[in-house]
Amino acid sequence: MNKYNPLAESLNKELSANGCRVLSMLSYQGSTIFFPRKGILGQGAEAKGSEINATIGTALEDDGSPLVLDCVLKSLNLPKNSFLYAPSFGNPDLRAAWKEQILIKNPSLKGKKFSTPVVTCALTHAISCAAYLFVNPGDTVYIPDLYWDNYELIFDNDRGAHIETFNTFKDGAFDTEALRYAIRKKGTTVGKKIVLLNFPNNPTGYTATEAEVDEIVKVLVESAEANDNVIVLLDDAYFGLVYEDGVTRESLFTKLADAHENLIAVKLDGPTKEDYVWGFRVGFMTFGFKGATDAQLKALEDKAAGVVRGNISNAPSISQKILLAAYQSEEYAKQKEEKYKTLKKRYDIIKQELAAHPEYAEAFEVMPFNSGYFMCVKPKGVDAEEVRQTLIKDYSTGTIMLKGLIRLAFSATPTDKLPKLYHNVYSAIKKLQK
Repeated sequence: MNKYNPLAESLNKELSANGCRVLSMLSYQGSTIFFPRKGILGQGAEAKGSEINATIGTALEDDGSPLVLDCVLKSLNLPKNSFLYAPSFGNPDLRAAWKEQILIKNPSLKGKKFSTPVVTCALTHAISCAAYLFVNPGDTVYIPDLYWDNYELIFDNDRGAHIETFNTFKDGAFDTEALRYAIRKKGTTVGKKIVLLNFPNNPTGYTATEAEVDEIVKVLVESAEANDNVIVLLDDAYFGLVYEDGVTRESLFTKLADAHENLIAVKLDGPTKEDYVWGFRVGFMTFGFKGATDAQLKALEDKAAGVVRGNISNAPSISQKILLAAYQSEEYAKQKEEKYKTLKKRYDIIKQELAAHPEYAEAFEVMPFNSGYFMCVKPKGVDAEEVRQTLIKDYSTGTIMLKGLIRLAFSATPTDKLPKLYHNVYSAIKKLQK
């Protein structure tokens, strides 16, 4: 029995053509995965347009429209075809629209070659699919030490990889030297380097400055130049929500998509946080590397769609239809700007509130923040978990404790309650300090 399906072998041949290193960057499962173009989906596609099409497992009326319950249909102002399966690659019009959005939001990508996004079932699923493609059991994934705890389930529990953290902040800035040391330290062998970066960061609400981004790219390219296979996973969940000048407004993908032949950038993003559709569960995976051919990018799309097909079959069609309609709406940009202003106003109030209360420094250290949905404080002299519990019990205030910090979601806090939120945190810590 052959190790690889012939379709996988064909994709792998493309990914190793002309000295391309991408095949060697894939996990074992990533190398074996393929999109089943000759299976049920492929046979169904060949039958499209036939007078009688008894291929795909959907139920249709005699006129060819989907069988839909009226009680379901009346709750949605959508055409009946919204109830049909979406392709495993995603709705093709939505994929094109999201790629156009990426270019609008990242003008530095103009003229650069990168794949068409593949649709996943939200961003968590996109990260999981990327892990499937690139991470083997025993691999090391380098992540800043202030990170979203779901990474542990994805990389450690599910993939059997080892998460190695490096210091996130030094002197109020992103610690690029810690990143350099982690992946280039003495004793670290040349080989596969998987780095995950998340800006705006969850939990801290920090995005790298333009100068820090340049240094981050320099560090990653140094590793590629040293003959490492460098895979950079970019969790861009909160992309675009930046509130300060001098902070990068574009994804690191813009600088990494053509940075080096030995470096592949994987952009993992979606509308969940950007467009405030948390329950829609739509995300995207996009690939870029220097020297990529159209065929190689298409091969990566096929592998990504194969992972989706073998995992969930496809992402929700209704969500994709609604999003596509939104992106085609003349009101989209204006309405998105209005929601951004709501979050920016809350951010500004927090800054003003902290400046107006220097006594808060007796209770907590404010971690660097400039973007996203969150900010964090580090309690002084008391346990962060005790602070969290005290806030619930005595102040009717809910927060999240992560890595010894208290995470405050100003995105979910009414604007007029922000001063009270910070006063409650201060009061709870002072109470525990006594």
